[in-house]
Amino acid sequence: MTDTRMPNGQLTLRTLAMPGDANAAGDIFGGWVMAQMDLASGIRAAERARGRVVTAAVKEMAFELPVKIGDTLSIYTDIARVGRTSITLTVEAWAQRYLTTTLEKVTGATFVMVALDRQGHPTPVPVE
Repeated sequence: MTDTRMPNGQLTLRTLAMPGDANAAGDIFGGWVMAQMDLASGIRAAERARGRVVTAAVKEMAFELPVKIGDTLSIYTDIARVGRTSITLTVEAWAQRYLTTTLEKVTGATFVMVALDRQGHPTPVPVE
């Protein structure tokens, strides 16, 4: 069954879930999914900050469904708030099930990224 909801945000990253990312039951490790979400957050926040960013916090993450070997994982990001040095993103992970058109939301979270200067100190996010 295809999820009747639609992804929120901009498609930022797509990747394939492989056997090396799975446990013995064929479920993809939650840490791997979270890492993909972190990568996508970093991409989107760096584009907005026009520079280096780091992950400061991950909030409100809950896994709804498993990701299986062969699924295509798509990460959608939406910039929810821009502070002085931080960017808060709403991030969703959706799985297109292997060899089907079925698309299901597997998890979501809020990521807070902080813009850094060349010395690694927080720096203001440029005005858009």
